[in-house]
Amino acid sequence: MVNRVDVIVVGGGASGLMTAGLCARQGLSTLLIERNERLGKKLLITGKGRCNVTNNCELERLIESVPSGGRFLFSAFSRFSPQDVMAFFEELGVPLKTERGARVFPQSDKAGDIVSALERLVKQGGCRVETGRVRNLVWEDGTLGGVQTEDGRTWTCRAVAVCTGGKSYPRTGSTGDGYALAKQAGHTVTALSPSLVPLVTKDDWCAGAQGLSLKNVALAVTDTVKKKQVYSDFGEMLFTHYGMSGPMVLSASAHMRPMSAGRYEVAIDLKPALGMEQLDARVQRDFLKYQNRDLNNSLGDLLPRSIIPVIIEKSCVPGHRKINQITREERRSLCCTIKHLTATVQGFRPIEEAIVTSGGVSLKEVSPKTMESKLVKGLYFAGEVLDLDAYTGGFNLQIAFSTAYAAAQAIREVLLP
Repeated sequence: MVNRVDVIVVGGGASGLMTAGLCARQGLSTLLIERNERLGKKLLITGKGRCNVTNNCELERLIESVPSGGRFLFSAFSRFSPQDVMAFFEELGVPLKTERGARVFPQSDKAGDIVSALERLVKQGGCRVETGRVRNLVWEDGTLGGVQTEDGRTWTCRAVAVCTGGKSYPRTGSTGDGYALAKQAGHTVTALSPSLVPLVTKDDWCAGAQGLSLKNVALAVTDTVKKKQVYSDFGEMLFTHYGMSGPMVLSASAHMRPMSAGRYEVAIDLKPALGMEQLDARVQRDFLKYQNRDLNNSLGDLLPRSIIPVIIEKSCVPGHRKINQITREERRSLCCTIKHLTATVQGFRPIEEAIVTSGGVSLKEVSPKTMESKLVKGLYFAGEVLDLDAYTGGFNLQIAFSTAYAAAQAIREVLLP
């Protein structure tokens, strides 16, 4: 079975839907091939199901938020900025709102609204959608001429856009298919690693606090090799059987490069709103209240119960000691531990648990203006399949949309001069 169209877009995620929709809207006969029955499957779970569409910031901050490859995106970000993305979705009928950290979400807090808007874009432009898994690029006399799915179906075209995502969240279809297609075309795929991913710690105490979710705490990460702080923030985190997770921890992971066991130390301030003297005064009040109790049973007003044994052990104050027997130095040690609870990072959780993939198609082999391959005419890349990843806050979806826009515009200029 052979079918011919102008453009084939491989992958129905954020970048694929945008690329296909824009190509179709511009008058190109477009085929979108997605391996899942449902389009935008990964997009539906982003931002805890709320979909952090973009970050309402200026170009300089946007580029700074892409730790590797930010300058490559200068042209794409300039041509399709966060403000352009916001206007785009509002024109598609999705009211947006900007929250803390300039993060942009649908007013409905429903990722499904973003997916539905992109589906409308695709449908209104007359884009054809097929379910299938693209396994091979098709060549005609050494020239890229189409794609073939694993069930043997073949489509021919004048341009192929690979928008398959990375290897994170494989249950959504992101299993690295795009890297295989890129290699078929002779492209280099840089080493893949997880980013925006939970952390495995060397410390047993994290597992002891498993299930504890903390809010309004401060977190700082130190690179012990370079002896410098690489990340700090205030917000939420979670202890797990393997270590740490939660919004702050995921963000911190993007700053831990290169990763090696024991290189990074995480320090948690459980009471960031209180200075040391204020905290000491608060502890003294609790001690006065519970002066006849053991230390083990005297910190419940101040700390979550599951973290109390950890604080006591790390402060080296005997938990069975009566409050009225604790010295000033021991009390200060408790306060210091509450303000500076540390853990050593062993490594990242597997890439399958990461929000995004670090690494991908080498940027040296792709045009930053058009997203076209420098090796194969008519082959384009957009989104996470490229060696691009950013911090949390809407930046990764902005990459997807900006690179998709650049690819779609370039394809139109070539095919409809």
